[in-house]
Amino acid sequence: MNIRKRLRAHAEVHTGPLNDILFILLMFFLIASTLANPNVIKLSQPKAKSDTKAKQNVVVNIDANKQFIVNGKHISEENLRQELQPFILKDTNQATIAINADKSVPIDDVVAVMRVARELGARSVLMVDKKGVQ
Repeated sequence: MNIRKRLRAHAEVHTGPLNDILFILLMFFLIASTLANPNVIKLSQPKAKSDTKAKQNVVVNIDANKQFIVNGKHISEENLRQELQPFILKDTNQATIAINADKSVPIDDVVAVMRVARELGARSVLMVDKKGVQ
């Protein structure tokens, strides 16, 4: 009698190539999803009929000699409010005062123009030169 045990073959699933197949399927679906239709959700964006930039009603230049120039006219710091008021009252919306100052001008002069703009109810914007910014 043959009492020895027979070696039975065990069924095994080799999972080594499974990782490669899953990676290839993942790459396929990623590429196919981007090529299918990138604009699935169509949004209507608002469009402006006119220019939406703030209009610069008045330009105040302050040169290196601390002279105030409003729209090409030299004025003193004391007369700044009287010169700016007609331009501000002319605009029905909130008026804008653009301040263009030389870099050697003390900040006090720029703040004086900003203070006058605030008192008149106008917005003040500082104009800078991109070449001067480092």
